[in-house]
Amino acid sequence: MNTNYIFKSPIGLLKIEEEDGKLIGLSLQQNETNFVQPQKFIRHSDLLYEAYHQLNEYFLEKRKQFELPINCKGTVFQQKVWNELQKIPYGETRSYEDIAIAVNNPKAARAIGQANNKNPILIIVPCHRVIHKNGDITGFGCGTEIKKYLLDLEKIN
Repeated sequence: MNTNYIFKSPIGLLKIEEEDGKLIGLSLQQNETNFVQPQKFIRHSDLLYEAYHQLNEYFLEKRKQFELPINCKGTVFQQKVWNELQKIPYGETRSYEDIAIAVNNPKAARAIGQANNKNPILIIVPCHRVIHKNGDITGFGCGTEIKKYLLDLEKIN
């Protein structure tokens, strides 16, 4: 069974999704018009509560690494990319080319960008830490302002 929780964060409404005891989604919700912030977290499940708690710690700069079971659903190539993204330490970046080399497909920088765009678990699978080789910050599904915010939060200049 799939359960979810939506909450307000510094970057907007985030939706956490769980299925079979693993996170399957963390996404930015575009429509905030009908959202009412609950007075307190409604405990849907221990995992959703823990994810909510760890994300709040991250935004308060008290957490640098997530300890949550995840299940990223995608193609074999996408999963290789997403696994590699999880190896990028807090406060560091990699280029699309770096990730392409790491997944043994050095000419696939563009495909790396497409896999990043399909990342189902934002922040926890840190696609925001992938930038252009020349240092440009572009190509983020939630917009470059949010990508810059997350990089600044992690003190990445």
